[in-house]
Amino acid sequence: MASGTSKARGAQVTWRRTAPSAGARLRLLRGLAVRNRRLDLRGVSTCLLEAGDGPDLVLLHGGVESGGVYWARLLPYLSHHHVVAPDVPGFGESAPLARLELGTFTDWLDSLLDATSRGRPTLVAHSMLGSLVARYAVRRGERLQRLVLTGVPAIGPYRMPTNLAVAAIRSAVWPSASNFDRFAAWPFHDGVRTAESDPGWFAAFAAYRLSCGQVPHVRRAMRQAISVGRVHIPDAALERITTPTALVWGRHDRMVPLDLADAASARLGWPLTVVDHAGHLPFVEEPAAFLAALFSWSVDAGL
Repeated sequence: MASGTSKARGAQVTWRRTAPSAGARLRLLRGLAVRNRRLDLRGVSTCLLEAGDGPDLVLLHGGVESGGVYWARLLPYLSHHHVVAPDVPGFGESAPLARLELGTFTDWLDSLLDATSRGRPTLVAHSMLGSLVARYAVRRGERLQRLVLTGVPAIGPYRMPTNLAVAAIRSAVWPSASNFDRFAAWPFHDGVRTAESDPGWFAAFAAYRLSCGQVPHVRRAMRQAISVGRVHIPDAALERITTPTALVWGRHDRMVPLDLADAASARLGWPLTVVDHAGHLPFVEEPAAFLAALFSWSVDAGL
């Protein structure tokens, strides 16, 4: 069992990891040319995946107990980029913060970019924690070359669907396999088809999520991410983002509907690419189409 102390902004948090999670994480990465690293970032012990060589690309996960490991299925397509996929504090194998909020998140992300990027990276951010990234970009846009938001609720008025909220609460309060299965149905357009594309990987991923979700500080981080991530960012703030920004969305996203992205694109002038046959996790369900959307926008933008 791993343990440690996280210090950030004067707060000290003792944390403990459960034994099965680290082994499950390694099974998910088996066969990939990836480095599993641990860095001290502003006093927070942070686990991250690093792979490839080339332009810097940071992949920031959403509100998922397992942290950044769900980006692993993209890594074989990204060998010509220097990819960094961290576990945000409190998720996966990273130590927690006393509270996950904009100030502590900004300190941590600044430190991550200082430690891993050689210049200004492209940052791809997902879901609830993508909302914190959007707020970061309002304040620190000069640190990023470009920004891609996918399934991010805070860029428009958002109300979490009632059944989703119930499923999320059940899995957070009672982290059993059955409750996780109920919640896991929400992010996918066709979960059966997606799982059948690589049954062993998805079985290991489900086990890893459950293992992480049974850790008290991970459940706390999930609640904090949902609390801060669904709060609407006013357009007056979003318009201050100077970083070239685009949206990539699953057409059948039931968690953060496409209508929200359509409206934000129209109001803010951010290009929107829709990934067919995908829900809230287009980079998992349709990785090739997701990357085509990401890189075609980069070329079209002259970046």
